[in-house]
Amino acid sequence: MRCPFCHHDNDSVRDSRVVEDGKAIRRRRFCNSCRRRFTTYERISGTLHVIKKNGEREPFSRAKIERGLELACWKRKISAEQRLELAEAIEAQLIEEYELEVESHAIGSLCMKYLETIDQVAYVRFASVYREFTDVRDFVEELRPILNRNSDAQ
Repeated sequence: MRCPFCHHDNDSVRDSRVVEDGKAIRRRRFCNSCRRRFTTYERISGTLHVIKKNGEREPFSRAKIERGLELACWKRKISAEQRLELAEAIEAQLIEEYELEVESHAIGSLCMKYLETIDQVAYVRFASVYREFTDVRDFVEELRPILNRNSDAQ
């Protein structure tokens, strides 16, 4: 590792910690030449790619999941922290289940699965965009299983 200050390749690792739920390692380093400290992060490479509906492939982006969740949860009593935790859980499950590629519909289905347990309105909002609802009948069809489960629970 080259020192970012003096560019010498003579440093010592003072401390290493696992961060970001095991997805990265933070190393505190000390340059033996200029005596300055700096931090490096090591992340897993070999990123997951998403296969879109049209067949195109693009790198997975948790930010896109966060944006979708934010829109679905707009004006609902779901905190930003809850949405971030949800996005992290979805990303962790995708990384665990898929090695290199995942189809976009699998990501959408997983988002819906998590949203359904948190907020039914957010779930239907997300479903309406993800499943491309065209009219009210699509909403009714999506709501029917939820309403049936709610009536069975009472």
